[in-house]
Amino acid sequence: MKIIDITQPLHNDIPVWPGDTPFSFSLNWAMEDTGSVNVGQLNMSAHTGTHVDAPFHFRNDGRRILDLPLDRYIGPAVVVSAENAESLGPEHLSGIDLSGVEKVLFKTGAWKDLNAFPESIPPIQPELAPLLKEKGIHLIGVDLPSVDELDSKEMEAHHALTENDILILEGIVLNDVEPGYYDLYAMPLALRDGDGSPVRAVLIDREGK
Repeated sequence: MKIIDITQPLHNDIPVWPGDTPFSFSLNWAMEDTGSVNVGQLNMSAHTGTHVDAPFHFRNDGRRILDLPLDRYIGPAVVVSAENAESLGPEHLSGIDLSGVEKVLFKTGAWKDLNAFPESIPPIQPELAPLLKEKGIHLIGVDLPSVDELDSKEMEAHHALTENDILILEGIVLNDVEPGYYDLYAMPLALRDGDGSPVRAVLIDREGK
């Protein structure tokens, strides 16, 4: 069994959405002062780095993080190559066997420098959502900061996915991951009122050495 970490490391220079809360970690107490422990402090947006969206992020009547079923974030997944795509749609699942799969992760390679926020990304086509639901998929993941275009106000893909009961995982790192079948673990924090949450996302390759 091989564990593959697909999480962006959180650090004080990690790029965030323009205008959003910068990430910061600092020591509130240092061992030199306390005599026994270091104690750190975090300040961040819920949508920093590798994270999940709750429907409340884009709908006032939407479910929040603690309302979402944890089993959606654990289970069989397929990594699908979609490099050089202008958008992500049903055509990218052509020939992909989705039997027994619950989650689809798209490897676009479009966010080339994780030290800088991208200028543009390939969005999810809204018509992909009902196809995913039909195939029994209940989570979609992208190696991008959003499933919609970066300047979208309509958030069409977010809404289409939610209307088809598909959860959203964004900002995963798939550069060194081969397309294929894995088990995904991407658990959000227990943020009762959260509109999103950072996650530690990993893939399990049960055939890997």
